[in-house]
Amino acid sequence: MLAACVSRATLVPVFKPRTTVFLRARWYSTPTELPLPNKSKVWKSVDEAVKDVKSGDVLLCGGFGLAGVPDTLLSALVKRKDVTKLTGVSNNAGAGDSGKLFNSKQIDKVVASYPGGNKAFEALYLKGEVSLELCPQGTLVERLRAHAAGIPAFFTPTGASTAVEDGSIPTRYNEGGFANGIKIPGIKKESREFGGRKYIMEPAIAGDVAFVHAWKVDEVGNCVFRYAQQNFGSVMAKNAKLTIVEADEIVPTGSLSPNAIHIPGIYVDRVVQSTEPKRIEYTTLAPSPSSSAEPSTLTPEKEHAQKMRHRTAKRAAKELKDGYYVNLGIGMPTLIPGYLEPGVSVWLQSENGILGMGPYPSTKEDVDPDLINAGKETVTLLPGASIFDSSESFAMIRGGHVDVSILGVSQAGDIANFMIPGKLVKGIGGAMDLVSNPDKTKVIVVMEHCAKDGTPKILQKCSLPLTGARTVSQIITELAVFDVDRKNGHLELVELQEGVTLEEVKAKTGCDFKVRRDLSKL
Repeated sequence: MLAACVSRATLVPVFKPRTTVFLRARWYSTPTELPLPNKSKVWKSVDEAVKDVKSGDVLLCGGFGLAGVPDTLLSALVKRKDVTKLTGVSNNAGAGDSGKLFNSKQIDKVVASYPGGNKAFEALYLKGEVSLELCPQGTLVERLRAHAAGIPAFFTPTGASTAVEDGSIPTRYNEGGFANGIKIPGIKKESREFGGRKYIMEPAIAGDVAFVHAWKVDEVGNCVFRYAQQNFGSVMAKNAKLTIVEADEIVPTGSLSPNAIHIPGIYVDRVVQSTEPKRIEYTTLAPSPSSSAEPSTLTPEKEHAQKMRHRTAKRAAKELKDGYYVNLGIGMPTLIPGYLEPGVSVWLQSENGILGMGPYPSTKEDVDPDLINAGKETVTLLPGASIFDSSESFAMIRGGHVDVSILGVSQAGDIANFMIPGKLVKGIGGAMDLVSNPDKTKVIVVMEHCAKDGTPKILQKCSLPLTGARTVSQIITELAVFDVDRKNGHLELVELQEGVTLEEVKAKTGCDFKVRRDLSKL
């Protein structure tokens, strides 16, 4: 006998002239006779599961809009009145006037991307009663992912040459608000150039506790998400010292396919049953065919404005070619798919983790709270669609894999739309990331040419904090189409909309522009 089994090792003969040498090879597999670890991570009591959260903790809270929000865990923490001075890290800060931990006054600081959906939080910040670190959405998720992977900081193009770099967004106002000055200034970022492009350094975010909402979770903590429920959940679960997951369904160990696992159990410490009902921020249905024949209930002014918005969207649709990967911003860009040229189909990407987004659902029965777009509206999926987390989504965006991003704007191709200092805090959201690689992703702005008071919205220089500097390649309005020379900061008028004169465009544009010799009308 040439080999003998010794304690999972095998003696393998190697023959040489006049001699035989035995080498020991070890096969790294688990013997079937070893029992599985039988320690369950499931906690019967949600209140007991959150008992180790303490004052001053950095709390990571998953969710985008209301999809994937761990409401059961948040409701349990609200009962802990002894827990205060929390730093909450999330994409949003609740919705409307809701925000469980704000209403209970347990939050002292928020690190968020788009907190403006919560008017109660906005009021607290503007009055100097809570701190805010406003962060681009892709940067936020990458800062969380970095700490989970043991990376202390990284460089990103997102936010370069904006208020994110120069630290001009106040972290906290003095008590009484904007008029009384700044208590804690914003955080200035280091910048460097790589390959001729400017990047800023962003530090990793370390969480003490993560609250995550998943679809199916087994007893050892393996997690599976459903549709757009994943968003920030994966990176947050991997980041924190203590990760607690609430599950729609808790299933026996071994019942989930290893191929389907989104979060391996090594990252999860406790599992509880989700009991709070799922909520939808904006239930949006596709217009029925009969609705177009019904008389309009809009005022003549609003009906004209709606007509102009559709005119702009129709022109923008001509920029999309068959097979393009496209990200559409909220608002006017969502009208564009209805005007695609015959034979043109595109893949719509939504930054909350969808590629292949379909139309709004036809009926209320088709509505799914786990399936929303970046505007928090209910949507459907096309055949061939894929779902992923926010980190993957923004890798596609920053990496220039999206062909066109359609998202006021200045002569130089700067774009500004996320806050009015001291008055309004909408939030950065994903916009800074969407315009961060303009050499690979064409950035188009669709907008109304003038504000409601008639003043120009296309300006020589943006007066509000920038979303991106020299990132826009084209501007489309209800009056005209401009191409942007990003390098030299010049506009060129290339088309007039039907019935519009050159003189009208000049009178309603707040900067100089060139006029193409073969200026055409649509």
